[in-house]
Amino acid sequence: MKNISTAFVVLAALCWGLSGGIGGILMKDGWDPFVVSFYRGLIGLFFVLVWLLLRPCGSGLKNPRLWFWSVIAGLGVAGNFAFYFVSISEGSVAVAVTLMYSAPVFVYLVSFTLKLEKSTPLKWAAIAMVMLGIVFLTQIYDIESSGVTLVGVGAGLLAGLSYALFIFGFKYAAPHGSPQAILLIAFAVLVTVLIWPGDTDQTLAVLSTPSWPLFAILGVLGAGLSFIIYIIGLKNTAPAVASIVAMAEPVTASIFGVVVLNETLATLQIFGMGLILTTVTAMSVNTSMRWLTSHAE
Repeated sequence: MKNISTAFVVLAALCWGLSGGIGGILMKDGWDPFVVSFYRGLIGLFFVLVWLLLRPCGSGLKNPRLWFWSVIAGLGVAGNFAFYFVSISEGSVAVAVTLMYSAPVFVYLVSFTLKLEKSTPLKWAAIAMVMLGIVFLTQIYDIESSGVTLVGVGAGLLAGLSYALFIFGFKYAAPHGSPQAILLIAFAVLVTVLIWPGDTDQTLAVLSTPSWPLFAILGVLGAGLSFIIYIIGLKNTAPAVASIVAMAEPVTASIFGVVVLNETLATLQIFGMGLILTTVTAMSVNTSMRWLTSHAE
């Protein structure tokens, strides 16, 4: 059962990685990042609605606290989808997904400021390593020739922070209802929020465009199927293991960008990417192990 659960987590990460590449194809064809994000969330909403109808028991939909924290989660996932695709459109899939993956570092900084997490020399060293990796990855010292705009860099980091907000909201909503109910509210919030900034003509044009199969695949892989199997997989997967196998997302997205979208990365950028992914994964595993130890006691 544990092996199957871990496989589900890996499969979800692979789906998310592929969704970044598919979004990159659509935006390369001229589709607005907000329109792409909207349809990714809309199809996800349909899937979790079906999931809830199939398993309605213990939904908690009458609990105000479930609604409050699920709305927070919805704002987080809306920001994550939108900022991620904006970052891709302003740079590359590899840079965007790696910047998003560096979010735990900024969560640490906020936790230090609010005194929710004790700062140590090791943690500061890890943060410094990630910041150095971001400098190499984005080539912010030579932004004009890097192929990545400052908007792309900022959006990638905001995508990561938004994902952290989603996790925060989901965590606090979980005791008050079922995962499918939380995701239903979250995706409904996403659709409501992202319908406004997107190009209206493009939003309507998706319904009759020859590109609609790509939108459908994006929604299924990037939201509908992936979120469901990820949550199912987490039930019997250790947090430390989940943190490690989650690396499948940035690796898959980066390979897709290079092979399919013909994106290129300089040697220093590849080094920076490796620095970020290795350090963040180590930090995530360490945090998971400390959480398990404290709860075991």
